[in-house]
Amino acid sequence: MNKYIAAPLAAIVMILTACNPQPDETISLRILHTSDVHGHVLDSLPRIAAYAELCRQQMGRQAVILTDGGDDLQGHPAAYYYNFVDTVAEHIVAQAMNRTGYDVAAIGNHDIEAGRRVFDRWISQCQFPVLGANIIDKQTGEPYLQPYQMIERQGVKIAVLGLITPAIPNWVPEKLWEGLRFDDMVSAARHWMKEIQKREKPDLIVGLFHSGIDETGGIQTDDYCENEARLVAQQVEGFDLILYGHDHRRNMERVATPSGDSIIAIGPTSTGKCLCQVDISLRKNGRGRVVEKTVEGKLLGAKDMDEALQGTDSQDFTAYVSDAWFPEADEKVEAYMQEEVGVFASAVHERDAFFGPSAFMDLIHDLQLDLSQGAQISFAAPLSFDATIEKGMTHVTDMFALYKYENLLYTMRLSGREVHDALEMSYDLWCNTMTSPADHIMLMDSVLDGGTRLGLKNMAFNFDSAAGINYTVDASKPDGQKVKILAMEDGSPFDEDKDYLVAINSYRGNGGGELLTRGAGIPLAELPSRVVASTDHDLRYHLIEQIRSRGVITPRTRTNWRFIPDDWAPAALARDRAILFHKDK
Repeated sequence: MNKYIAAPLAAIVMILTACNPQPDETISLRILHTSDVHGHVLDSLPRIAAYAELCRQQMGRQAVILTDGGDDLQGHPAAYYYNFVDTVAEHIVAQAMNRTGYDVAAIGNHDIEAGRRVFDRWISQCQFPVLGANIIDKQTGEPYLQPYQMIERQGVKIAVLGLITPAIPNWVPEKLWEGLRFDDMVSAARHWMKEIQKREKPDLIVGLFHSGIDETGGIQTDDYCENEARLVAQQVEGFDLILYGHDHRRNMERVATPSGDSIIAIGPTSTGKCLCQVDISLRKNGRGRVVEKTVEGKLLGAKDMDEALQGTDSQDFTAYVSDAWFPEADEKVEAYMQEEVGVFASAVHERDAFFGPSAFMDLIHDLQLDLSQGAQISFAAPLSFDATIEKGMTHVTDMFALYKYENLLYTMRLSGREVHDALEMSYDLWCNTMTSPADHIMLMDSVLDGGTRLGLKNMAFNFDSAAGINYTVDASKPDGQKVKILAMEDGSPFDEDKDYLVAINSYRGNGGGELLTRGAGIPLAELPSRVVASTDHDLRYHLIEQIRSRGVITPRTRTNWRFIPDDWAPAALARDRAILFHKDK
């Protein structure tokens, strides 16, 4: 066509289109979100994969987006095996997440805890981007990981911004993340919100955060807050949805934004037991501009997903079971988990640790005192809630119940006063202030079930007890006055002005739980100088080696501390035990 004719015709077409725009178009999208799977990829992701595939078949593949909020590389023998035992094969977590069909993920603090060699390898094998906008390479000053991902579905441009809790240095030894820093989430979100809006002009902006919802529930300093998901939504304008994890809470709420609007913030619990489902409807006018958005969310448990899968024409759920996914990997992991470790002469129960000295915790204390370089005192806490090691032959899988995390062991120098004050904070988190014999001795709060069931108010992994000293915990005294240290466990005097060597895990030694910082008053920056020695391997590794070397473990229970008053405590402990555990073993 002659160029002198084509140009006027094009202009006429544009004018006619502007005068007669196309009708409005409504687009439906569904975002599915997991977080804190903690290595349970062979037993949890098959169900997630099946449900995601069902949604894709029902809505169309372009309508469904699958996201993950991090903490995938820790918490299960399968992850540990591919982190540290078989470091050559493709990581099972990458294999399983690839097969599940994830579109994007954020990195979590327990992924960082595996160390740079592990998480770099995992990220390189993932067939989807793993985000972390506020993880900064100190040398370049730029994000170490991809900060955000653009996803286009049915003509809708979606920006997903990934952020992680900046509290990593409080938990993870620096040698595992050397060369990196972790910036505050709110300031990072403000920066990247401007960049995303300027560069991409998206129709929808999603926050994908590994950070809990309740800013009052974690570490808070002058520089940052551990749980900033709600704070980001409240202080940074532009998000349409916040998907989060880290706090293991099954939760959905609407959060007010700076403009006075509100957005959904939604997070599942852990280990793949729950799936967040967010349905989004966007109406575009004839010029392609989004003029209306509707965002609705709900939380699906395993039963909900199974019921949806039953009786459908979609690919059968049984096609997704773990044995059908990666039989060779499953076989290797199973063989590792079933390796014999040693014999327990009697069972040990973690539940006993909440009510006084216990064989379960004293096994940890004994290990720590044996491993440390001359420590006189040991601090340790229950890391799960109700694990049991049965009498008889134990296997590697049992050791993951005994010790859940890949913490190193530190030997630290603390004054007697700091030992006392750290314990004081621990028991303030753990123990109620009783005003009558009928009161709870555990610090309880309503949990789940519409607030009708009682549970522990605070996280049990911050309930440090001590070995090496004799002490009492007076539940009738106010916070700050409950713990009285009587003597060293060998009967020698305990001196608050004397320095002691304390065996303590790296989570606590780096400031985790704030028992050493807020409790004992040690500045966070000073903690590294207090570390006298550190193990190279995690405590579970040393537990396995110790039990193997002994062959037979005869659990013992110390008698070095107890709850008082003596005329109140026994009955209160029995009542609260029945509430927390219903039936005793």
